[in-house]
Amino acid sequence: MKKRVFLTGVSGFLASHIALQLLKSGAHVTGSLRSLGKADHTRRVLESHGADTTNLSFTELDLLEDRGWNKAIEGSDYLIHTASPFVTTMPKDPQELVKPAVEGTRRAINAGLAANVKHIVLTSSMVSIAHGHGNSHTAKLTEADWTNVDGDDVSAYVLSKTLAERKAWKLVEEAGCKELLTVINPGFILGPVLEKDIGTSGALILKMLKGGFPGAPNIGFSCVDVRDAAALHINALEAQEFYGRRILASGEDIQLVEIARALAHDFPKYAKGLPTRQLPDFVVKLVGLFDGDAKTASKSLGHKHNVDYSSAVKLLGRDLVSNRDSARAMAKSIIEQGLVEG
Repeated sequence: MKKRVFLTGVSGFLASHIALQLLKSGAHVTGSLRSLGKADHTRRVLESHGADTTNLSFTELDLLEDRGWNKAIEGSDYLIHTASPFVTTMPKDPQELVKPAVEGTRRAINAGLAANVKHIVLTSSMVSIAHGHGNSHTAKLTEADWTNVDGDDVSAYVLSKTLAERKAWKLVEEAGCKELLTVINPGFILGPVLEKDIGTSGALILKMLKGGFPGAPNIGFSCVDVRDAAALHINALEAQEFYGRRILASGEDIQLVEIARALAHDFPKYAKGLPTRQLPDFVVKLVGLFDGDAKTASKSLGHKHNVDYSSAVKLLGRDLVSNRDSARAMAKSIIEQGLVEG
């Protein structure tokens, strides 16, 4: 019997890869969308990458509305909750991100509990672990670590992901079934895009390819390939060893300038525009006086992440895709989508 998986936010960058892998494995997938008007497009995207969408259906759900959640998930074997707001420019009011993230998580978890699903996998983020510690935190980050929400480098997005994950754990613990939940904490997600709507990480690589940065700030990323992140979500559905745990899905740290230099080597046509020169910290801080995005970036200057990702390797059954291969795959797919002159 095919396993029935309910997947929230199915059209998202990560979720579409999860759906693709699930469908290729023969699972039945019900995906939620904010509007069913996007259903046909999402189906075509998945089919264009080899998915048989016979076992794919859609339902319309809103993170900020109770309507429909329990009925939608009823009859599903598993729940994967990926839907959460993400922006490149942080809003003035953090609640623009925090409210839908936390309330959407509450609705999804409660609906999963009501449906008696076998297991729930939640997409959180490394930002719910790695921020608010300052440069003094040099030990490896583990699943026991949590972001200090009062830290200077905690943006609205970081706050939203941290509070949403804490809400999920609180709900299952209050229900007496902590083992029902596994949380995947991806780093910055790279890897191939499936369509022209390329998501936030894709937008960063696209801007780099287009010469949109005068230089690279001294910022490091803990990254993961989208194909690895998707496989971790799927493997976690039935991997009882990891029930009730957080999986840090992020490999070795890489600086933004290193990504740019790798892309310049692999795609020499775009080398001139790529930010292969690292900007002095004082320049980024100066620009941050006038630019909100630069101000956000300046709070993370020089920060490095040392992540214990051994659980991710064990759950995958292999090593993670390298940062360079992930960045190359993303840039190549963006070029193939015709988003930059190829």
